[in-house]
Amino acid sequence: MSTIPAQTDVQNNHVHTKEDRKFHQNKLSNLLNSIQHKIIGQHQLIQNMLVCLLAGGHVLLEGMPGLAKTRAAKAMAEGIAGEFHRIQFTPDLLPSDLIGTEIYIHDKSDFVFRKGPIFNHILLADEINRAPAKVQSALLEAMEENQVTVGHESYLLPELYMVIATQNPIEQEGTYNLPEAQLDRFMMHIEVDYPTPQEELLIVELDEKKQSIVNDDPVAVTTQEEVLLARKAAAGIYISDNLKKYIVSLVTATRRPEMYDAELAKCIEHGASPRATLAMIRCAKALAWLLGDEYVTPQHIHAVAPSILRHRIVPSFISEADGINRNGIIKKLLEVVAIP
Repeated sequence: MSTIPAQTDVQNNHVHTKEDRKFHQNKLSNLLNSIQHKIIGQHQLIQNMLVCLLAGGHVLLEGMPGLAKTRAAKAMAEGIAGEFHRIQFTPDLLPSDLIGTEIYIHDKSDFVFRKGPIFNHILLADEINRAPAKVQSALLEAMEENQVTVGHESYLLPELYMVIATQNPIEQEGTYNLPEAQLDRFMMHIEVDYPTPQEELLIVELDEKKQSIVNDDPVAVTTQEEVLLARKAAAGIYISDNLKKYIVSLVTATRRPEMYDAELAKCIEHGASPRATLAMIRCAKALAWLLGDEYVTPQHIHAVAPSILRHRIVPSFISEADGINRNGIIKKLLEVVAIP
């Protein structure tokens, strides 16, 4: 097991004092509670979305219709004092509908760039796989470099910028699979499951009483500045060198599984990129900070690993023939790679 760092080492890696950290953790806890107040169940979904927000990444939500994917994205945006925009991706959507376009102004005898909805702080790309590759690729530069280029000019996006995309796992007609380059830019791929019977009963009771889960007048519980400060604090959480090596080993095992397990080698066609390594470190730190822990443990890594690796592993034909899905591959991966 990893060695617990000395208290002084932990403190030296913190960006803020304990009072500052407690203040920002309370703000993020309030945001978490605010979202949970509007969404019945889906606690893992909400936690992972906040981890992704703290780690400065983008998230892809996949689940059946009616599982509150869009509502969860809206609830998080409403809890932050920022600009939010939802785009319904359709086959006839154009890149300019997303990025914006240059418009000729007669009085100035010149072209002026009119920004599109991509310039909001939180962008909800609803049913992203319903738009063709040309539109999907319009997000590539924005998600990686926090800017968009139109003509010869580049325009910076807000410092607090997050893309939340949704897609349906079963509807294939009229959809376009996301290319690997696009998938790799999502920090997390979160699977949204059905509510428990108890949670669904509560949904029924609220519906019968004609009570809305979402407040009519949303109130922000934190600000952009507070989220950005929380990101810096989360980035300062201590992670030991042994756990960094463990994360590298996990990602390496997706590329060279024969080094770890013969059965695993039969299941993976292609492994994860270095983005997975960086994302796992950042998300493990963010989760530890969100839970109020002083340093990263293997439990934090195991909690975030499935959502980070799920969309970056390409299963082999053998695994598909044997009915072993990506979640099964990741479970096996976490079993065969030894914890330091």
